[in-house]
Amino acid sequence: MSELIYSIVMWTARIHDEIMGMNDGWGYYNNDKKLHFIVMGIIGMIVVLAAYFIFKLLQNHPLVIAFIYAFTVMIVLTFAIEIGQGFYGTGNMEMEDVVAGMGGFLFFFVIFALVRGIFLLIFNLLRGNDRKKRKK
Repeated sequence: MSELIYSIVMWTARIHDEIMGMNDGWGYYNNDKKLHFIVMGIIGMIVVLAAYFIFKLLQNHPLVIAFIYAFTVMIVLTFAIEIGQGFYGTGNMEMEDVVAGMGGFLFFFVIFALVRGIFLLIFNLLRGNDRKKRKK
């Protein structure tokens, strides 16, 4: 079991180093916190969307369930990454990375919720106007 955990941590460290290399190679020079913010935000949104579509088949309010599920997964994931970094020496174990990762997830989720709300509002307004035309 420890070999599996070690393999996962080393795989994660290689991905981290690759992202840092691409970041520097492309001339962005974002620090580790910004990259945690962006990458964990994107991963969190992938989890939200996957959970949303799965729970939509099962419930009437899937976005709330998907958010709770994704938030829980993201907390576990961010802490697991930091614990793995500290345990195996593949990086610095810092609470700021956890905060940055969760901040990224929450930021991306709020943007998603706002865009979704705007689309639903427009859809409902158009549908409401269409119904009024049919009644006349």
